[in-house]
Amino acid sequence: MDFDDTPDEAAWRAEVRSFLDRHPSAPEQPRAWQAILYDAGFVGVTWPVEAGGRGGTPMQQAIVDQETARHGLPPLINLIGIGMCGPTVIVHGSDSQKQRYLKRLLRADDLWCQLFSEPSAGSDLAALRTRAVRDGDGWRISGQKVWTTLAHLADFGILLTRTDPDVPKHRGLTMFVVDMKAPGVTVRPLRQMNGDAHFNEVFFDDVRIPDEERLGDVGDGWRVALTTLMSERLSLGGGGTSIGPKPEAVARHVAAHIGALPEDRQVLARQELGRGYVAALGARYTGYRQLSKLSRGELPGPEASAGKLSGTRSARDLTDLAVRVLGPDAATADAAWQDMQALLPGMAIAGGSDQVLRNIIGERVLGLPAEPRADKGVTFRESIR
Repeated sequence: MDFDDTPDEAAWRAEVRSFLDRHPSAPEQPRAWQAILYDAGFVGVTWPVEAGGRGGTPMQQAIVDQETARHGLPPLINLIGIGMCGPTVIVHGSDSQKQRYLKRLLRADDLWCQLFSEPSAGSDLAALRTRAVRDGDGWRISGQKVWTTLAHLADFGILLTRTDPDVPKHRGLTMFVVDMKAPGVTVRPLRQMNGDAHFNEVFFDDVRIPDEERLGDVGDGWRVALTTLMSERLSLGGGGTSIGPKPEAVARHVAAHIGALPEDRQVLARQELGRGYVAALGARYTGYRQLSKLSRGELPGPEASAGKLSGTRSARDLTDLAVRVLGPDAATADAAWQDMQALLPGMAIAGGSDQVLRNIIGERVLGLPAEPRADKGVTFRESIR
């Protein structure tokens, strides 16, 4: 793996830097910032041109991400739409859906969310109970989703539903695009321990969706959902970008405060910083390996799951250390570290919980025996009795 830019990549990096140097701060309105970046050609870099993207390479997208972070500019607000919903529409959507939604998604004219998890179906996503029932030329939706990021702001969402309870659970699912402002959709924010509300529970009370908003075939929702989940793990654990704080920032923070600790605790802090820093670099370089495979036109492998798993773990360890070196001052210091500490446990669930990712690595990489599954071969209706 060559870490130096090729001549083409160096030219692209110079173009991105030049643009960002001319835009040293982002507008207060996050949608406006994303529209500015899209109009400059820096959003949806890897998306096909016919989908509103630039038709570029994963390395070009990584360079945009690296330079945006280096300039201290905020991330895009529609990351879920770009990283998960849009790629699903590109693969499984109709031509009409692609024309209606994709460019507006990239410009943040419309914000999107992903409606998968439910109170009884999180890690076991295929156990979901939200029902979609045929109603003339459309469908009626009833049920509840939970832990839905940005649902309180979203204009549209991709919604996984159960359309046939009389087949095994993975085969009775169907995916739709849902208008989040449709009658019968209720969004209730969930307050986190730091007072923020990034997640929501969403209720569907007899919500009607036209059949033309279906993504993929009836009963093929699990295959559609796998496209979304693979894209999600790529966006969370790939490309060499850090989950949580950058290890360099944690090192600077620890260096600034370690002198106030007793000598024996200084030793422990240095050891923890060393372990966390190395683990974070390992996750970053796993992302680079994945990026290299994508650049060669290869499909992503288990690196996506491994990168997300290890990146989340190292981010939590480093953030915990950053808070602990503050000691009692953590209660009155700048809230940024505490906010990050409160946010990161959710990352151990998003995009597949740590336990699910360990199962994937164990079964598909290490070749270990599969977990016993009591509901294998029985219908969903029978499995919930």
